[in-house]
Amino acid sequence: MADTAFDTRMMARALQLAREGRYSAMPNPHVGCVLVRDGQVIGEGFTQPAGGNHAEVEALAAAGEARGATAYVTLEPCSHHGKTGPCTEALLAAGVVRVVAAMQDPNPQVAGSGLARLEAAGVAVECGLLQAEAESVIPGFVARMRRGRGRVRAKLAMSLDGRTAMASGESQWITGAAARRDVQRLRAMSCAVVTGVGTVLSDDCALTVRASELGLPAALATRAAARQPLRVVLDSRQQAPVRARIFSQDAPTLWCHDSAHTPITAAPSAFTQLLPLGCAGGGLDLQALFAELNRRQCNEILVESGPRLAGALLQLGLLDELIVYMAPTLLGSSARPLLALPLEAMADKVPLHLRDVRQVGEDWRFTAVPGA
Repeated sequence: MADTAFDTRMMARALQLAREGRYSAMPNPHVGCVLVRDGQVIGEGFTQPAGGNHAEVEALAAAGEARGATAYVTLEPCSHHGKTGPCTEALLAAGVVRVVAAMQDPNPQVAGSGLARLEAAGVAVECGLLQAEAESVIPGFVARMRRGRGRVRAKLAMSLDGRTAMASGESQWITGAAARRDVQRLRAMSCAVVTGVGTVLSDDCALTVRASELGLPAALATRAAARQPLRVVLDSRQQAPVRARIFSQDAPTLWCHDSAHTPITAAPSAFTQLLPLGCAGGGLDLQALFAELNRRQCNEILVESGPRLAGALLQLGLLDELIVYMAPTLLGSSARPLLALPLEAMADKVPLHLRDVRQVGEDWRFTAVPGA
């Protein structure tokens, strides 16, 4: 009879391992695996950067020999050929006799077929242990598989009086160094970082992940910075100067413009692609943008922009989460607001559910989810 408490402890350890890949596994979901035989852990692993080993293969390699073992894995083992071979076949070849998965893979290419393959081969299979916790580790991947759009989060920084920049556009810096390190980590966990041309013009932002600014152990910081997120610039009339830092060769950039506007024919560098989009609601078609990001397998999408883009995403129902850093300072009534939301009556107010509130250095971070 299975020891439920022991199984839970082993799955909790697998979830801890899965989080080790949160900065580097994209576009793959970050998964953890623990191999146990005779009550002893014999191997552990987590998903390596794209093209590298999946968690199960890493754990098998660490074990050396796993015949008769139980595998605890945070996501159903894959059964299809991608850049690597199927994990189901690796587990079978190693002689694993029992597999406990936290959740079924929502990827239509798997969707239960991995567990079915193992069961058909005589492996004892269980699924659903700590499922909610497992889904919370890879929310962007789950969202993209289920609805065709990854998790979209907007990062905003404001003063105590709810202002994000002076009337001139000056905004560096509202928050302190600890909050900026926290944003670097958010950026490192993202597949794409979206901004508008206004932010590019006012801040000349690079939107890169910088190992020295992450505040992480050296090895983890190096691994995080080795994979730069796709930078996405919404610039309908291509006003951004070609020498802007957003077009540096430190990371790839997608320069989105109005398809009716005659584009600059040559991208600033080989690291920049031009993407024509139609217009909708007075701006570029954001639905079309997210369809393109889905095609590019972007699970986690971070929006770092001014009030107009963040407000538009909220109004269109395309924003899953708001992360707002509040600094203990005042910018005054002439400064720019947090969001561009033309609301006239109390009945139009946008309700939010607070998910987390924590202090980050001298600032406070609020995480909220839109919803009635």
